[in-house]
Amino acid sequence: MTLPNCPQCQSEFTYEDGENFICPECAHEWPQHVQAEVEISKVFKDASGNVLQDGDTVTLIKDLKLKGSSSVIKVGTKVKNIRLIDGDHDIDCKIEGFGAMQLKTEFVRKA
Repeated sequence: MTLPNCPQCQSEFTYEDGENFICPECAHEWPQHVQAEVEISKVFKDASGNVLQDGDTVTLIKDLKLKGSSSVIKVGTKVKNIRLIDGDHDIDCKIEGFGAMQLKTEFVRKA
């Protein structure tokens, strides 16, 4: 079992004392049943490793065939004002001439 880091100084040397956790570095004490809420947010990265954010403009790095259609979205197509979502496809967007769709971050590069 690993003990949580200290919520004040982030020390990893915390120990248990009865019903509490104690940090030997800053002397902070907190109850065991109260865990520090750490918001874990997913980091979205493009094909080059650049961090993507909502509202960014990206460029396609590969021709993408539309499922159920004979149309192809060409390399170099710019997609403006993306929205990042959780799921198999990470980007929700509208592509001019094609409409609303979802893309994977591995097929785009930040413009």
